[in-house]
Amino acid sequence: MPEDTDVVVRERMRSRRAVVLVVDVSGSMRGEKVRIAAATVAALSADLSGHGDQLALVAFWSDAALVKPLGGHVPPGRLLDRLLRIPARGLTNVRFALEVAHAELSRSSARRRSAVLLSDAVHNAGPDPRPFARRFPELHVMLETDGEHDLPLGADLARLGHGRFAPVATHRDVAPALNRLLR
Repeated sequence: MPEDTDVVVRERMRSRRAVVLVVDVSGSMRGEKVRIAAATVAALSADLSGHGDQLALVAFWSDAALVKPLGGHVPPGRLLDRLLRIPARGLTNVRFALEVAHAELSRSSARRRSAVLLSDAVHNAGPDPRPFARRFPELHVMLETDGEHDLPLGADLARLGHGRFAPVATHRDVAPALNRLLR
């Protein structure tokens, strides 16, 4: 007859996550790219809404803005509204966006800290973002391939940032891509 000490039970513990979503809102971000951004914000907001997870949102063009810092809850609809109120304009400074995202991610004490860059990666302003990507614990890249895009830069950023790379062509590609990136 087994004793109580003969039975071992393992309970899966989910560790807290902090994710900074970095969304390109430069002048090239129109049409399907806006739908991809909306689907990404909605999917990540829903996925990170419980378990003590944190989501921050950075929008960037030649400048960058912290739309939502880590901590606190903002409903997905309101978060999306904040993002869509930023007019698509200017050039694309990926390096500055990564600096803002890294600073915000550094504030978190979560066990798993990641950034997800959503961009066509057509970097045309500021210094090369590749050296800065190395500073991330995990930098994933969702490369928007609808229109002009820089696949080599997107893949390099993910590799250097210890993350995964996922090209997305339509808003329907977002959920499977996020599942691959954040598994």
